[in-house]
Amino acid sequence: MKGDNTFKILVEEAHSGQRLDHVVASCLPDLSRSLVSHLIRSQQILINDEVKKPGYRVRPGDEIRGHIPPPEPLDCKPEPIPLDLLFEDSHLLVINKPAGLVIHPAPGNRTGTLVNALLYHCPDLSGIGNVVRPGIVHRLDKDTSGVLIAAKTASAHQHLSHQFKSRSVKKKYQALVYGRLESDTGIIDDPIGRHPVDRKKMSIHSPKGRKAITHWRVRHRFKDSSLLEVEIKTGRTHQIRVHCAAMGYPVVGDPVYGKKNQIFRLTPSVQEPIPRQMLHSWEIEFEHPVDRERKRFRAPLPRDMAALIEKLKPAGLKDL
Repeated sequence: MKGDNTFKILVEEAHSGQRLDHVVASCLPDLSRSLVSHLIRSQQILINDEVKKPGYRVRPGDEIRGHIPPPEPLDCKPEPIPLDLLFEDSHLLVINKPAGLVIHPAPGNRTGTLVNALLYHCPDLSGIGNVVRPGIVHRLDKDTSGVLIAAKTASAHQHLSHQFKSRSVKKKYQALVYGRLESDTGIIDDPIGRHPVDRKKMSIHSPKGRKAITHWRVRHRFKDSSLLEVEIKTGRTHQIRVHCAAMGYPVVGDPVYGKKNQIFRLTPSVQEPIPRQMLHSWEIEFEHPVDRERKRFRAPLPRDMAALIEKLKPAGLKDL
């Protein structure tokens, strides 16, 4: 690619019959395929000086020319928000996100986010996609705690994003749910999409639900609740919360899919207010985008969740 962000690709025999967006993305690894498709549709990438669709099948001798617009600045300022880092190198960070921390700025919530913290911690973050922003590879709900990956470079972001899309990343959570499950393990395979009535919620009854698979096993049963280890094979919005509620065992403290009364009864005479959903991203395993080694990181249970579990444990029970 030239200094003015223009490029030229001459299609070789090896690429014959492949999609235009795939060829460009493979030749320019710093660009995601979704960005390439956007640039093709906006006529910033041409083939033989003609406008084509992203799915156009290239032929040997075709000439692809394009221009990559400069990254758009993000309207977000760095802030000295402490980060609990589980790992960091020149390519990525693994963060233990506290409950209550929002990932991305949004209207009415421009400060105090993880993006603000990352911009302060890594002032030299490269442009990813067509926006200058830290490379958040996946997300956690505001009130879900635990392990989260962020990329420092565009190439690392693309590699990690591909792993999530191909489902080669292993993600395990711990969830405290209402009720005692009878089975020790189980699988929930119900599509998830927007709720047919309440558009702010997700549901297994959506007419446009996408495949969602959740594996769970019981780590411990308490009197009126269960501690689950949950592994998700897909990454749908609110997946664990929706699937647990659909089973009839909603996550303790979930204000959207759980019980409206967020008071947890420890004993008939002792009740405990629950400030948030008791859901924690506990473990993540992925391939490092550069050295290709499998990496696994765990985030310890946050204090509020650990304290509630401690109160639920019968006398004499060892650490879970």
